[in-house]
Amino acid sequence: NRLIEDAQTLATLEAPMDLATDGQSVFVADGRRVWQHDGASAKWAAREVGLDPAGSVPPFGQSITALACLPGGGLALALDGKAVQIFGGLQAGKRFDQAGGRSLVAANAIAATADGKLLVTDGSASQPFERWKHDLMELGRSGRVLEFNLGDGSGRVLASKMAHAFGVCATPEGAWACESWRHRVLRLGTGQGAATGTPVPVVDNLPGYPSRIAAAAGGGYWLTCFALRTQLVEFVLREPAFRKRMLQEIDPAYWIAPALNSGNTFLEPMQGAHLKMMGVVKPWAPPRSYGLVIRLNEDGLIRYSLHSRFDGQNHGVAAAVECAGFLYLLAKGRNRLLRLSVAELERSLAA
Repeated sequence: NRLIEDAQTLATLEAPMDLATDGQSVFVADGRRVWQHDGASAKWAAREVGLDPAGSVPPFGQSITALACLPGGGLALALDGKAVQIFGGLQAGKRFDQAGGRSLVAANAIAATADGKLLVTDGSASQPFERWKHDLMELGRSGRVLEFNLGDGSGRVLASKMAHAFGVCATPEGAWACESWRHRVLRLGTGQGAATGTPVPVVDNLPGYPSRIAAAAGGGYWLTCFALRTQLVEFVLREPAFRKRMLQEIDPAYWIAPALNSGNTFLEPMQGAHLKMMGVVKPWAPPRSYGLVIRLNEDGLIRYSLHSRFDGQNHGVAAAVECAGFLYLLAKGRNRLLRLSVAELERSLAA
């Protein structure tokens, strides 16, 4: 389908990173700013969050790589991927920058639990947030899922040695976390002793690289995939000599690797059928970039999926949240905030 491609473009932002909702408003991390949008409004009428009393300069001096709304009010923000800090609410000012004796490097997703804890994915121990492509090409296996206690300030590791942890969501039995380079979602326990438990795959062998995951209003979850797997990329990942030379000699923008957008220059790598024929790009061509959101039920079974195919532009969907009957999507390929009516998209899929 073309549901993501045909979605309403609510806003075009400067450097969007993540989305969150408190059930009434949608919060958007955009570079060093956070915008708050009324979830019932059909137009972009956002106000900037966190301005100083003079209303001029945001207090966020660093890029915001993830955010989450707290049950008691306030926002948890990941700053440059290196620390998680609370702004507003009863826990304002609390800051977390390490767990298990290791500092945060690439914090890319946050989820708040009902019992006063924060779940955080730290993508890599060696590559910062923006160098995710380097982590993939170096076969990174150092991601972690962390849990921070807002009450006593403690932190612990729930899972480690993950192939790029990117996305986490609180669930009734604990948490689900995404492991991008292994194309799966894992179930984690969060009770005492959970740090030594073995994560269990909930959904495996996904066609793309999963990223953030959020609860759906009717039960189940919205799972985003920021890019699709292709035969060419997976071939390169199995060829160490070629891959190492590529990393040393080629600009990362032109690596044979997933991308958030494509079709910008003839220097981009190509794959069979990844070509214009008579001036037309085929939607089924092997995608260098793509837009994909998957609707999961409570057990991790796929109910349906939403797409912006290879011939579209709303690619690189890295966050999705549901608010007031609408699904909000962050398409990083074109820096767009998109909106879809959940009832309408389900009617169109059932037709």
